[in-house]
This record gives sequence, structure tokens and C-alpha cells, in this order.
Amino acid sequence: MALTKTDRVKWEVPTLLRATFVFGLIYTFLVGVSSLESGINVMGSDTQESLFSSVNNPIAGLFIGILGTVLVQSSSASTSVIVGLVGTGALGVSDAVPMVMGANIGTTVTNTLVALAHMRQSEEFKRAFAAATVHDFFNLMAVCVLLPVELSTRVLSTLAEKISGKLVGSAGSEWKSPIKKWVKEPVGWLKDFGDAIGTKGNVLGTFLVIVGLVIILLSLAYITKNMRQLVADRIEASLNKVLGTGAGLVAMILGLLITISVQSSSITTSIMIPLAAAGVVTLRNIYPVTLGANVGTTITALLAALAASRPEALTVGIVHTLFNVGGIALLYPLPGVRDIPVRAAENLARIAVERRYVAITYVVVAFIVIPLIGVAVLR
Repeated sequence: MALTKTDRVKWEVPTLLRATFVFGLIYTFLVGVSSLESGINVMGSDTQESLFSSVNNPIAGLFIGILGTVLVQSSSASTSVIVGLVGTGALGVSDAVPMVMGANIGTTVTNTLVALAHMRQSEEFKRAFAAATVHDFFNLMAVCVLLPVELSTRVLSTLAEKISGKLVGSAGSEWKSPIKKWVKEPVGWLKDFGDAIGTKGNVLGTFLVIVGLVIILLSLAYITKNMRQLVADRIEASLNKVLGTGAGLVAMILGLLITISVQSSSITTSIMIPLAAAGVVTLRNIYPVTLGANVGTTITALLAALAASRPEALTVGIVHTLFNVGGIALLYPLPGVRDIPVRAAENLARIAVERRYVAITYVVVAFIVIPLIGVAVLR
């Protein structure tokens, strides 16, 4: 039966309102980034130095990026915070790059946790765990290849600096971002509120940092939730159509577009796990989708840079994109190299099915224990 005009209005209005709400959330997200930047600036250089002294070691920075992303369950949130810190000058580009790479590893924990829900059914669990950990192994391999290259040559950060220099100016200058002007007034209200309740100096700075972090996390959570509902039907239809073809490049583009739409690579990759568990799609068909998700998630850091005051913030956002694109360009075209994450994921899944505790131990050790020990030792 055809819908009447009244029926169509009933269906269209919620979608329009939801889309408007998302734009409002993007604005509040930028306010959160600006509040974080203002809070760090209020704290002063001595406090900044004590807070971020351990990040001078790149491996410690890598582990901090992993832990921070595991904590908030979102690389979009953690990289946005990193961009905000760079925007204050409290964190240098060279210190931020390993943290961004660590965020790429940390974000894979979400889909690995989703796979654990299938532990009761051996075959389902085997397929699901392999589909989850292929993302882990690829991101780890990309870091193992590109982090030493970056540390020795600064190729990613140098290229990113050239791009950001062309777009917004050279490092050390102040970028007159139009977005910064739009979010300045709400941050001023937060400062006034902090003054009204008697906070000054480091206390006021801490207040602005905490409020900024809360705004960033809540905004991203609700952006993700609402965007997922807006595009859920389209995502399902696209997945069923594209993954059935087994086309690698098309699947990457699909992963990229879905992640940009829902502002979360974790959602994109986690959607794959039940499909893999059910045997609807194969591990090799899912694999390129996760790589596209890696690139898609970098849009959030680029967006966060729009609310920052320094070109270096945009430089870090561009480094994040270059790192993920470069990882794909270097590792995926070579069949022997491309298959390493697939074989590693299949072997680990085979062991995990025989000994369930291995799966849980893997998650705890890889994403929590090793990073914690690394930060403690290298600090």
C-alpha cells in the first residue's frame, strides 16, 4: 500500500531532526576540543611539562596511545584529544605521531571483545575471532614498519607539515581558524563559570580540561549513535552487495565511507564480526573493509584540528591519514605480505578455539598489560 503524504511527513521529520541533532553534536565536539586546548594553556608550561614528560620516549608514546584508546574505546576520541594537545603546544608533532599510531592499535580491541561473545559456539567463535584479530595484526604490522621509518626519516610528519603549511600556514604561527571563532564564546562561558565557582590557575585549567574531555566523549558517542541509526539500512544493503563480490578496493572504499558516516571505525569493524561468525562473509572479504575503516576514522582528527589554534594540530591529523593510507599502500599490494595478518589471525583463532583462555589472555596482555609495563618502564 502506498504511503500518503501525511505518512511520508511522519517518516521524514525524525530523520531531519536527527540530522540536525548530529550537526549540533559536531559543534559541541569542537567546543570540547577548544575547551581542552584552553585548559592546557591555563595550566601553564610547568604543569604541561610534568604531564607530558614521559611522551618524549616514542615507544612510551605508542603505549600511551594504545592505553588511552582502550580506555575510551574510540580512536576518534583519543586522536581528537591528541590533536587538541598539539594545538596548545603542550605536545609536539614528533611526540604525538607515535601516540596516534598507538591509537590505531588500541581501537582494534572493540571488535576483538565483540568476537568473545561467540565463545560458546566453536566454529562461530573461530570465524569471529579471526575476523577481529586480522585488524589487530594488520595495524600492528603497519606500526612495526612505519614507526621506525618515521623515527629515522620523519617522512610522514615532513610531508604532513608541507601539506598543512600550504593549507593553513607554517608551524609556530597562529592559525586564524573560522571554526575557532564559532566555538570561542561557549568556552568563554565555561571560563566565566569556573571563575564564578572560585577556580583559578591550575584548578581552572583542570576544570576546562575535564569538561572538554567529557564533551568530546559524549559528543562522539551520540554522533556515532545517531549516524548509525540514520544510515543503518544503507549500511546493511551496501555490505551485503559489496562483500559478496569479494572486490578488495571496493570493500576498502565501503569501509571508508561507512566509518566517515558513523564516525567510528569500531562500529564498522564490529559489524563485520557477527557476519563472519555466521559464515555470511569470509575473512578475506572482511579484511579490506577494516583497512578502509582505518582511513575513514582519521576524519575525526582532521575535524578536531579545525578548532585548534596552531597549524601543528592539522599536521598531526594529516599524519594520521598518511599513516593509514601508507600502511595500505606498502603492505596490501604484495600478496605474500598481505596474507600475513590473515594467516596470523587464522592461527590464533585456531588456538583460541582449542583453549578458550588464550583469547581472553591475548586481549588482556596485548591491550593492557604490555602497554602498562611499557609506560612504567620507559617513563
